This record gives sequence, structure tokens and C-alpha cells, in this order.
Amino acid sequence: MSVTETEDLLEAEDERTPGDGAGPDAASPADSDDIPVPPGAPRALLGSLLAPHKRRVLLAMVLIVVQQAALQVGPLLVSVAIDRAIPALRDHRDWGPLVAVTAGYLGCAALATLLQRSFIRLSGLISQDVLLDMRRRIFRHAQALSLDFHERYTSGRIISRATSDVDTVRELLTEGLQELLSVVLSLVYIAVLLVVMDWRLGLASLASFLPIYLLTRSFRRRSQAIYRRSRTAVATVIVRFTETMNGIRPVQAFRREAANEVAFGEANADYARSNAQGMLSMARFVCSSRATANVWITGIVLWGAYLVTDGSLALGVLAAFVLYLRRLFDPIDQIGMFLNSYQSASAALEKIAGLLAHEPTVPEPTSPRELPARPEDAPPGRSVEFRGVEFSYRTGKQVLPRFDLTIPAGQSVAVVGATGAGKSTLAKLLARFYDPTQGQILLDGVDLRDLPTAELRKGVVLVTQESFLFSGTVAENIAIGKPDATREEVEAAAKAIGAWEFISRLPEGFDTDVRKRGGRISAGQRQLVAFARALLADPGVLILDEATSSLDVPGERAVQEAMTTVLAGRSAVIIAHRLSTVEIADRVLVMERGRIVEDGSPAELIGGEGRFSALHQAWKDSLV
Repeated sequence: MSVTETEDLLEAEDERTPGDGAGPDAASPADSDDIPVPPGAPRALLGSLLAPHKRRVLLAMVLIVVQQAALQVGPLLVSVAIDRAIPALRDHRDWGPLVAVTAGYLGCAALATLLQRSFIRLSGLISQDVLLDMRRRIFRHAQALSLDFHERYTSGRIISRATSDVDTVRELLTEGLQELLSVVLSLVYIAVLLVVMDWRLGLASLASFLPIYLLTRSFRRRSQAIYRRSRTAVATVIVRFTETMNGIRPVQAFRREAANEVAFGEANADYARSNAQGMLSMARFVCSSRATANVWITGIVLWGAYLVTDGSLALGVLAAFVLYLRRLFDPIDQIGMFLNSYQSASAALEKIAGLLAHEPTVPEPTSPRELPARPEDAPPGRSVEFRGVEFSYRTGKQVLPRFDLTIPAGQSVAVVGATGAGKSTLAKLLARFYDPTQGQILLDGVDLRDLPTAELRKGVVLVTQESFLFSGTVAENIAIGKPDATREEVEAAAKAIGAWEFISRLPEGFDTDVRKRGGRISAGQRQLVAFARALLADPGVLILDEATSSLDVPGERAVQEAMTTVLAGRSAVIIAHRLSTVEIADRVLVMERGRIVEDGSPAELIGGEGRFSALHQAWKDSLV
């Protein structure tokens, strides 16, 4: 049996976690977007975002109310000029009324312009603060959500919520609301003025609201469904794009460009169809409502002309009616545009509200406890106990049947087993990425559910085979283990791990930027940085999830030496992919289908006749 075949028996990823694309809970990109939205959540979200700005919102409302009042005085002054000021000038050479009307008209126009400028500036400040708060909430909440959520809900969709959807809400807040308020206030003012000037023509004009209301209602229902599809479609486009760019290496290595282009093209075409349907619906509404308005205006003007010739209506009043009617019906396009923005923003707000309303499946404790204090001179290791633990997927598939395990403080335990044995599930439960379906996991006698996240992360640290590094310097990545660490502490951790030599050879030493995902340094070097980070964190329990599986032989040896340093005095759970890793453990567990089938020291199990002994012998034979 070859080394590769032997290692394949202990292949690392135990079971497919929910949403990894192959497990029983795997969801398609479309399905993963279906987060239930609690009733009233979008309205509650908008209310909470605006609550800190109540005074400024009230001031903005006062500004727009006065601005529209000043704006709507214009046609009324025209009526006074035609019926009174011009006759006074013609019959009595009296310029006073005309000058007063002209001055009033210009003054109202200037006041309306000034107030509109103030309103736009104030509403812009409010909207930017609201959007800033919204993005902050999305980012904070997305970080707080459990691993179970992130394994089902792709990062591209979260990006879509924080970018495309927030931008859609921005369009409504910065442009749409101003148009809506202006239109509503102008309709109210004009309706009152029309009835006051002549109740007959006024009521006839207001009757036009009924057909336009019915058209608007029909348009709103159609566009609501269209824009909900549009928000899902644009999220799919972003998902396809981000997944391709994040996986650009395997994409190019396996020549997936053409297939990805087809998938992206389908998503892009679906988004284009949604937009086209929205524009077509908008065009139908505008054409129908404009035709209705033109027919109504024609009828009102003809009737008004008859009343003027009959002597029962002043010419100036008819002129004002015509001007007001134009102002009454001209905003129809604005109403359509607003409804477009509103429906799109409403769909976007639903998506954001659904995300923010989603509760973590691993919540913070209601009555938090702290870990017991340890003597300053005592080793950092803490005891771990799995007591009657069971774990199942959301769909009900059981991964761990009843599971009991005790790890004394300071003991290192290697866990081996075939794919699907439950190794990684054990590690994720101990790190509290998930909570067990039944039972308890105790750390020094304290249930993990009772530990605040900050306290738990101090006591339990997980190092994975990916060794994810953030963009930034080597020193900054090591200091993640202890944010308040001094430069001397960071460098001391690197020396203890054996990372000093390669770091000192980097162009700028500890100040070298490792770039995206640590791509500037090798996998083995990234792993050493991760171990320095873990050593600096000084946890009581260290989980190593296949920490050497992706390394070559020299890299593995360097990391194993670092592991020996990190594990000194600590409790450890080592998910073993290579049997060479097991040699540094005090104890070995062999798992099969979520159960421990062998348990003992490496020497005991090697000397026996069980599964681990056979695997170890095959591994030795492959080295000859």
C-alpha cells in the first residue's frame, strides 16, 4: 500500500456540512436566498434607522411643506394678475397691484428654491447617515451569524445585501422620497385651491383621481413581483461573479472559463429580463395615465371656456385652473418613477430585513459565566468533557449518536478516521461553531453555552489547514491572537514557533504585507504564522484541524516542531490526516460513523490488532 493510499484512508473532511454543496442540506444559490422575512420587519427596520434622526426628519418635513406652499401660490397670483392687476393698470393706470403680484410671484419662487435647496441638503445628510448605519448593521450582524448560516448563505449574497440592495434603498431615500413628498403635497394644495376657486370645475378635476388611482394600484401590484425577482436576480449575478473570482486558480487550472461564462450569462440574462419587464410595466403605466390626464384636461378646459363665455367664471380663474391642472397631472411620470424606485427599494429592504432578522443558531448566553481562574504558575490546559452529546443536521440526519468523551487538562488527543467518521464535527462542536442537538460540552466544568463568545475564544482556539491570513503585515496577522500584544510579544511568539528565520528573510521582515489570503508566502509559512498566532493567544484548548494535510515533507516537519511548542501544557484535539501527526499525541481516538471504536495511547494501539494498528503498519511499509 502506498503512502497516498494509506493517507486516503484517513482523508480529512469528515462529512459534508450543511450548505457545502454536496451534503443533505445543500442548497442551490436560489434556495439559499430564501430567508424568511418576519411580518413588519422592513417597516420596523426603517423605523429603527430613522429613529435617531427624528428632529432632522421633522425639520425636513416642515421645509418641504412650506416650500410646496410657496410654489403653489404662483398660478393663484397669475389669476389675480389677469382678473385684477391688469384691469387696474388698463383702467386706472395703477401699477401697484401688478407690481405687488409680480413681487409676490418672484418672492415665492425664490423662497421655494431656497427651501428646496435646504431640504435636499438636509435629507441628503439624513439618508447618508441611515445608509451608513444600515451597512454597519449588515456587516456586524453577518459576522455574528453562526457558521451554519454562512455555509448555506453564500458570501456573494451578503455582498449583494450590503452593496446593490443598500444602493437601491439609497436611490429611494435621496431622490424618491423627495419626489413623493413634493407630489403628495402639491396634490393636496392644488385640490384645495381648485375647489376654493370654483367648486364645479374643482370637483370635476378631482374625479380624475379615481381612474389614475386604479391605474397606479394595478402598476404597483405588477411591479412588486417584478422587483422582487430583480433583487434575487442581481444577487445571483454577484454570487456567480464572486465565486468565479475567489476560485480563479481552479477555474483556470481546470479550464472552467467557458462553463462559468455560460452560467454567468444565464444569470445576467435573467437580471436583464427582470429589468426589461420593469421598464415595460413602467411604460404601460405612463402611457395609460397620460392618456387619461389629457382627456380629463381637455374636458375641463372646454367646460371652463363655456363658463367664461357664460359669464359665470373669470378668465383669470380659468387660466389658473389650466396651470394647476398641468401641475396636477405632470407629476404622473414622477409617480411612476417613484413607484419603480419604491418597489425596487421595498424588495431590497425585505432582503436586508430578512438578513438582519435572522437569529444566530449559536446564541450568546442569557446568564453568562466565566471560566474558573487558574493559578499563574499552572499550565494553560483545561479539561474537556462531551457528556451525552448528539448532533444532527437541520434535516434530521444524525452525524454523532450519543457521544461521551473526557479529555483531562493538558492532554493532547489525536482523532483519526475515514471520511464521514465525525472528526470535523467533533472539532466544530468543541469550538462552538455549532451547538449539540442533545447533551453538553463542558470546559473546566462550564457548559460552552454559558460562555460568552469572547471568553470562549480565549479558552479555545482552532487552527485549520487553510491558515487564513488577512491582508496586512506578518506582525498584524500574528497579533490577531492577542490584539493588545506588544511588538516584543509578537516577535517572541514567532521565535518560539520557529518562524523567525523565514520572516527575517522577507523584504520588510515582520512589516511585510502578506497580501490577499497570505498569497505572498508559502502554505507552510502561513501555517507557522497561524501557530504563532495561536501561541500568542495562549488558549487552554487548541484544536488542530488537519493542520499539516496540505504541506510537503519539509513544511510538515517545520509545522510539527511548531506544534510541539504550541501544545506544551495545553489540552489539544488534533484531527489527523497523516499518521506522522499522531506521533506527537498522548492519546489516539479512532472514530467510525460518529462513534469511538478505539481509544488509547499511540503505543497501545500500535501494539494491538485493531484498525489503527493495521493503518500504522501499512504506513510503515509504504516508507520502506
